[in-house]
Amino acid sequence: MARHSKSIPGRSLRVADQIQRDLSDIIFSELKDPNVGMVTITEVKLTPDYANAKVYFTMLDDDPETVKRTLDSLHHASGFIRMQLGKRLHIHTLPYLSFVYDNSIAQGVALSHLIDVANSERAKDDGGEL
Repeated sequence: MARHSKSIPGRSLRVADQIQRDLSDIIFSELKDPNVGMVTITEVKLTPDYANAKVYFTMLDDDPETVKRTLDSLHHASGFIRMQLGKRLHIHTLPYLSFVYDNSIAQGVALSHLIDVANSERAKDDGGEL
């Protein structure tokens, strides 16, 4: 019995990875909503009972209005997306999908820009030497 319980987290990760791949394909090829542009699924977090899945996504256009429109469209289409996922994924409980915008890439770009600015100011103060 203990052997089975130790393998559950590994299975959960594999199921989450499969859901991520399938959702990416479904959104790209089967979802025909014009409000959902170039969306990249960055992570899927499953509850231990597979009842709920948080789907983190990012976009090239991080304008707040575009993000809100895309998030609303994904929530509106979540039933269709879940139905298509059920055709591909054969598990006992098909999770309900909740979409969350992942702004970590935008934060990383902003942080990188701040580091570049600080390094350029430091280079000026040091007389051009790094």
